[in-house]
Amino acid sequence: MRRRWLIALIASTVAIIAFGVYGVTTSPGAVVAAPSPSPTISAEVAEAPASTPVPVPTPTSSPPQESPELTATRYFAAWQAHDISSMTALVADPPADFAERHRSFDADLRVSSLSLTPGRLRRQSEEAAEMSFQGVREVAGLGRWTFSSALRLGLRAGAWKVLWSPETLHPSLKDGESLRLKEAQVRRPATLTREGLLFPRDSRAGDYVTGLGGTAVVLSLEETNSGRVMLASPPLPPIKTRSTISRSVQAAAARALDGTERPAAIVAVDVQTGQVRAVADTLGGRGAFNGLYPPGSGFKVVTAAALLRSGLSPESPVACPATYTIPNARTFTDSDGTDHGTVTLTTAFALSCNTTFVQQTYERLRDDRLRAEAADRFGFREKPGLSSCRIQPYGSPDELGSDSIGQNSAQASPLCMAEVAAAVASGVWRPAIMTAEPPAGSPPPVPLDEGVAVGLRTMMSAVVTQGTAAQAGLPPETFGKTGTAEVAGAEDHAWFIGYRGSLAFAVFVQNGGAGGKVAAPIAARFLNAL
Repeated sequence: MRRRWLIALIASTVAIIAFGVYGVTTSPGAVVAAPSPSPTISAEVAEAPASTPVPVPTPTSSPPQESPELTATRYFAAWQAHDISSMTALVADPPADFAERHRSFDADLRVSSLSLTPGRLRRQSEEAAEMSFQGVREVAGLGRWTFSSALRLGLRAGAWKVLWSPETLHPSLKDGESLRLKEAQVRRPATLTREGLLFPRDSRAGDYVTGLGGTAVVLSLEETNSGRVMLASPPLPPIKTRSTISRSVQAAAARALDGTERPAAIVAVDVQTGQVRAVADTLGGRGAFNGLYPPGSGFKVVTAAALLRSGLSPESPVACPATYTIPNARTFTDSDGTDHGTVTLTTAFALSCNTTFVQQTYERLRDDRLRAEAADRFGFREKPGLSSCRIQPYGSPDELGSDSIGQNSAQASPLCMAEVAAAVASGVWRPAIMTAEPPAGSPPPVPLDEGVAVGLRTMMSAVVTQGTAAQAGLPPETFGKTGTAEVAGAEDHAWFIGYRGSLAFAVFVQNGGAGGKVAAPIAARFLNAL
């Protein structure tokens, strides 16, 4: 009996030692189970249990390289830029008609611009997220259309993708709903001029005041199935409402466009009040107020203001070569192909030297001062009011150079450019109005630095006396700036903006050609008829 007890004790001791040795010799990365309590010593010899190694867990797959926030940011940027190919690449399983849906949405509803403001990202799971956002679309003839929606995102094959559905475009498109722009002809009451007189015959102002053609087109943006109205034309004014339009100024503007074969517009505003004194428009769709067109060299008024604020003066010497290449970037050329050597800034402005303004902008305004000048002091931003204009932050030196001469992201309506000219004349930028006083919520006036305003007046005078508008037949004491804006695949737009006496104005001819040869002579006919 004593011998059996000793044999059992020895066997148990060997098993415990073997288990301990296994634990010590297991690889450092292995997961080892906690030891069991010591076995009860048995009177009989028991066979030690075989030990089973615990498997080492394999590492999980590496996390995705991009976050849902980054994917959403890229999608919003591409959407605002109308870059449908980049949008498509960010969408998981985009429908075959993805591009056509976006194009037809904007075309059918006459959407001219879109701005998006992302909200906060909400994680729904490790593989799903949602980001709310606010949007503002500009609808021709109706104005600003705001909406709220959400961008859904999902993790697909290790990358975050947009889970697109029709309601991403607009929440009203959910469950097969659609939107339409509805036009209705209604009888409209008469509007009178500021003098209490009827408008002149063939005034070309029918889209802006009522009672000139007997009927008016009322627009409404609504859901097709439910009939819910999303946006509608403002109510028609009461009968015999007086406008801010001057009968004589309107007549001169309308007759100045006689014989102009291309779509065109003339807008005139009072320098001190911003009240619209004339609007003659053959563009259609209220293009004189709401249209967005590259302003070309007319934008050099804004660029010159930023350069004057940077330390230049009208007499500062600057180079006006035939070509200028931004370091490691694009080459810009002057329209006349002439190397004018070193000239004053005033002469470069009068000759409309593209190379001068691109070079000076690259050297002096790379810290976003050009966009700030346009947005903060000349109204190139999203804002309430009658006019439309905008400029985006530049992404490359090429884009900055193009912005400086009124191309790339710089866009404006004729009314916006008339506001620019009025700001130079009065020394204060203010929004144009068609009421006695600015409506509630109007942007406040913005004074220009006195030195900047005086310098711009000197430079705009030189355009008429010795520059690109010298041969246009403009009357004395006219201040202005020509503009020729390039259009991809089409003829250039022709511009002339300026002021004389108490009136500031803008002349625009869509695809009309050179501003000095086309728009400036129209401005001369307008001013000489007053």
